[in-house]
Amino acid sequence: MNPTIAIVAQGAMGAGVGARLVERGLRVVTSLAGRSDASAKRAKAAGMVAVSDAECAQADFFLSICPPSDALALARKMAALIAPNNKKPIYVDCNAVSPPSKVAIGNVIQQCGAPFVDVGIIGLPPKEGTSPFLHASGPEAAKFGVLNDFGIKVNVIDGPVGAASALKMSYAGITKGITALGSMMMLAATRAGVATLLRGELDRSHPAFITNFQRAVPDMFDKAYRFDGEMKEIADFAGEDPQARQMYLAIADFYTRIAADHAGKHEETGALAAFLKKKG
Repeated sequence: MNPTIAIVAQGAMGAGVGARLVERGLRVVTSLAGRSDASAKRAKAAGMVAVSDAECAQADFFLSICPPSDALALARKMAALIAPNNKKPIYVDCNAVSPPSKVAIGNVIQQCGAPFVDVGIIGLPPKEGTSPFLHASGPEAAKFGVLNDFGIKVNVIDGPVGAASALKMSYAGITKGITALGSMMMLAATRAGVATLLRGELDRSHPAFITNFQRAVPDMFDKAYRFDGEMKEIADFAGEDPQARQMYLAIADFYTRIAADHAGKHEETGALAAFLKKKG
């Protein structure tokens, strides 16, 4: 029989993964307890069935796809619901947290008797013909590989819980770090009155930079509030390198500032959008 999948929460990635699995014939459930109207609309559009937290705890797989700061609290809540059940879901933590954070989450889940899989998601939410890569590690990771049969690209890593998270932290540190650094310098050039000159020089000498920034920077505006927590997790991951730790804590603060601007006056996000406006 096809597995039942529970996914919490219903953000762009969670709803996207849910929609892909529904398209491939799986029953996908979710809990809307305490969620916004926007989350409920995304879940409905994806074909996800709203059920109670307790019913989610009885699925075959439970995928935690939420902001990094919520990952441990969600694990604790679900562990309390899973513990009394004879049937235990395979708990798959897909959140952008550091390896030590992932191990702590895994310990909570394993103490309630459920199998645990560490997953790092790399890529954008599924769209027609594409899927992000869900890199999975830990002793139970091979069991999660079954979702390869349902339109989700799962890559099982030969490594412990924490290996998939280390890969995610390294990758996101580069991609989201570059987005932040580029944005900082675009804003600095704007304040100094040389934005047009900088844009012209990038167009001339590094057109690939502009192509990447035109996609990544505007896409970041709605997500910046979540990147704060992710950058702090990356700072912890890089903690043995004091300069790297300081840099990612500063990037976390930058994303917090951008999130506040995007929710308010749009001064900095507007300046970034103007800098990146396609010519012609």
